[in-house]
Amino acid sequence: MATAQTNARLAWDTVLDLGDDGAPLVARLERALRDAVHAGRVPGGSALPPSRVLAETLGVSRWVVTEVYGQLVAEGFCEARVGSGTRVATGAAAHAVPKHPARAAPVPAGAALRLDLRPGVPDLRHVPRSAWLRALRDALADAPDADLGAPDPAGHPAARTAVVDYLARARSTCASSDDVVVTHGAADGMARLARALRSAGHRAVLVEDPSWGRLRDVARDAGLVPVPVPVDDDGVDVGGLVAAADRTGARAALVTPAHQFPTGVALAPGRRDALVSWARDVDGLVIEDDYDAEFRYDRRPVAALQGHDPGRVALLGSLSKTVSPALGLGWLVLPPRWRVRLGELAGGPEPSTIDQLALGGFLTGGGYERHLRAARGRFRRRRAALLDALAAALPGLPVTGLAAGLHVVLGLPDGVTAAAVVAAAAERDVAVGDLRRYRVTASPGPASPREALVVGYGNLADARVEEAVAGLAAAVRERSRR
Repeated sequence: MATAQTNARLAWDTVLDLGDDGAPLVARLERALRDAVHAGRVPGGSALPPSRVLAETLGVSRWVVTEVYGQLVAEGFCEARVGSGTRVATGAAAHAVPKHPARAAPVPAGAALRLDLRPGVPDLRHVPRSAWLRALRDALADAPDADLGAPDPAGHPAARTAVVDYLARARSTCASSDDVVVTHGAADGMARLARALRSAGHRAVLVEDPSWGRLRDVARDAGLVPVPVPVDDDGVDVGGLVAAADRTGARAALVTPAHQFPTGVALAPGRRDALVSWARDVDGLVIEDDYDAEFRYDRRPVAALQGHDPGRVALLGSLSKTVSPALGLGWLVLPPRWRVRLGELAGGPEPSTIDQLALGGFLTGGGYERHLRAARGRFRRRRAALLDALAAALPGLPVTGLAAGLHVVLGLPDGVTAAAVVAAAAERDVAVGDLRRYRVTASPGPASPREALVVGYGNLADARVEEAVAGLAAAVRERSRR
């Protein structure tokens, strides 16, 4: 790519080869940018082109570019600062999360399609831009001079205090501000914790099967072998987890107790107790991914597992699913022994102090909770509309998952594969997820559930629900006839 503007600190003239391997444009552009950084053609600190400029240069939609920038910022690979655009983070080449095309990608295939039924994407039309901009302005205006130096590796004290106070109110956690590390998001927090586990002698981590692939990938990249554990209607099978731990020597487990992804179940109370008891017995650690836990529509969300045993549970959280991954902010709540070990390791670039102070103001000023209340009402209504549309267009097909989160699971007719329906839906401009892409094991075996789709509604406009379901239903019927 080339533009008329050049500068020693700009990366506007870098050639990006998107290739043509059939992958979505989002995935191809993300890969091209990573490759350019890893190859040294775009050094750390370089400014990337504005999204509009890069979109025009490459002949793609601006949405494709902003989606890629948002993902890279969420990982800490890039930094987005008001007034200075998007930059490659210093040290990104060393600390980036490599891509694994064979495993579940963070942006599912069909990401650029018009009707968005992808899971794991928040409502990007309702990002609280004004509230966040006020928080940023206040942070910059009010920050004392001493705060404008290098960021604290663990995070600014004001941000950590705001996080711990919010989590105590909303998630019933038990921690002090000293136990909190401010991160670029859940993937960044998992990467830091995985490196700490590896340095402490851990060689494996138990993971739910199926589950979100990004956190498994960062654990693998840190040197930990993901060991799959099955999930059923009561959440992760703790008996199977204990057996897998005995077989492999694993003493760390990554779980989603509040709302399992992608099956949509909650961890049963007895299993919560059994999981924590296992961690105590083996001197282990439970890593709780608090994936979209704030979105429960039939009752109050269950309390975080961290509050059950703060000495054995580490909590991962972020704004990526509740607000936007483009903010690139999250938190990691650690037991004291792991906080110390994490502090002994060199980490990647920290979130900017101004962003952290803005996070603190957003939490303490009530902006975040106002946003969540509005989002819960919107998602509750949208989920109900989606279920009604699915029942009318695809009667008889099972729809499962708690009244929570941003997705449901749709079972398919016998003999119809999810992969085939995903492809047929893409031809109708509908993006949807295949449950199998989130599995750890390539071949789950004859006892595995029927073929199913993971149908998201977070980033689907209310007015498009029936249109999206009609396109999906047409794809299912087409594949049923073959």
